[in-house]
Amino acid sequence: MTKVNFVWNNSGVTYCKNKSISGDICSIINLIMLDRFKKLKNVTKKLPVSSSSDKLLIGLDIGTEVAKALIARINGDELEVIGVGRAKQSLSDMQSGAIADIAGVVANCEKALTQAENMAGVKPRQAVVGIAGELVKGLTTTVKYRRPSPEKPLDSNEIELIIDKAQARTLDRAQKQLELETGKKDVEVKLVNSAIVSIHIDTYKVSNPIGFQGKEVVIQLYTAFAPMVHIGALERTAAELDLDLMAVAAGPIAVSRSGICADASSSFTAIFIDIGGGTTDIAVVDDGGVQGTRMFGIGGRAFTKAIATELDLEFAEAEKVKLSLSKDALDSQTKARALSAIDRTLAVWLDGVELALSEFTGVDHLPHRILMCGGGASLEPLMKALKEQKWYKDLPFTRKPTVELIDPDQVAEIDDATGKVTDHTLITALGLLRVGYDTILGSEGRTNRLKEKFNKMLSI
Repeated sequence: MTKVNFVWNNSGVTYCKNKSISGDICSIINLIMLDRFKKLKNVTKKLPVSSSSDKLLIGLDIGTEVAKALIARINGDELEVIGVGRAKQSLSDMQSGAIADIAGVVANCEKALTQAENMAGVKPRQAVVGIAGELVKGLTTTVKYRRPSPEKPLDSNEIELIIDKAQARTLDRAQKQLELETGKKDVEVKLVNSAIVSIHIDTYKVSNPIGFQGKEVVIQLYTAFAPMVHIGALERTAAELDLDLMAVAAGPIAVSRSGICADASSSFTAIFIDIGGGTTDIAVVDDGGVQGTRMFGIGGRAFTKAIATELDLEFAEAEKVKLSLSKDALDSQTKARALSAIDRTLAVWLDGVELALSEFTGVDHLPHRILMCGGGASLEPLMKALKEQKWYKDLPFTRKPTVELIDPDQVAEIDDATGKVTDHTLITALGLLRVGYDTILGSEGRTNRLKEKFNKMLSI
């Protein structure tokens, strides 16, 4: 019996040439296999495509190392995860958290989405995508507005006017900061997310200012901006995947959204640190409000590259060594050299964390609770250094910070029906689902709390 090896591709079937088989027979075999290929493709297309009324959401976390997709169904006030997918990215696809190869990223996201869709049994269209990178700037601006008619009760139009002033001021700050860092003038940026941190009327803190009288309104507004080139790459990726892009969320905002419950009066306080492959994203949440975010370009890949240099290995092999450190699968000499390489990079990373947190001057004291997520947080030497070293001594902590990994069960109002959302690497994707849910609430006008309403309305 003669064997014919077939290679499947997107358009049909290609088989290896074999001189013992006539051309006519080969043609017949090819036609038969092509027919089977078309039938297989039709099977994959039978998944029902959801409409906007189906209440389904996609959280697409395009990470430097792994693209992650979650599909959730909206059940009243909660979200239920019904599909999970992951796909490994190549070295050239992403650089420092930003898309470098759109075609490569689209292919990887398609793999992750297909896994999630097959698990969910449906193809949703509405998606929220995360954005990261050193050039994504999250700033908190305080605007003091002296009212022309203090005796007149505040209304939503006046609040919107104040917010517009705050956003314009922050846009100018973001552009100047990017010009300073990139050395380029007239950097075009776009608002990614905006959220009210706090509102005071004549020094009195309120959660809903509508109807209050007073002379001076002080609003703290958090805004995140990103270069248009980054936003454009995400929009193109969503278009290639045939997704309706509901919102783009800065990575730290998505992570912090996973920890803050839906109640606008939440007093939740913590520092979130998301360690991805290319960047480390930090968000400080105080009394339920995002005080600001910072990102710097050291992530899991930096530790892998340090091991590759020390042991003279290719990147893929160095990654295997890094992942084997926690499994005691290495000989003592290799392990010692790998840990030594990690320690040198770790010292730089800790300096980055310290520097980022030192820039949060708007809070009297930094929260002592640190919540970690992202693939890089799995690196045991990193967690050990945060817990045991004195990196925090010159920062305004009232006591030694505690450090813990975020458990998916801690994420408010999201249930997992798949049993696959089991660790801290999917926290950002869960947060993206929350951002999407918030956006739907705002578009439907289903919230009466002003702080919630504006936070949803200001999502881009």
